[in-house]
Amino acid sequence: MPTFPPVALDPVVEDAVHRLAAEFAAALPAWLVRTFVVQARTELAADPPGALPELVERLARARIQELLERR
Repeated sequence: MPTFPPVALDPVVEDAVHRLAAEFAAALPAWLVRTFVVQARTELAADPPGALPELVERLARARIQELLERR
């Protein structure tokens, strides 16, 4: 299993992983969902903190859906 940077312990990340792992449980393992969420959180680090939870989840969801469409 991969290791994650400290941002992986961010509550924004944990909340998004929880929801998205449940949403995509039939298609992807939770560790892979976490990878997408951590990547989204890292890329959005400069965005306004109040918008961060929604933006992280949206970006991660969009990328997961793109991955599943390519399969």
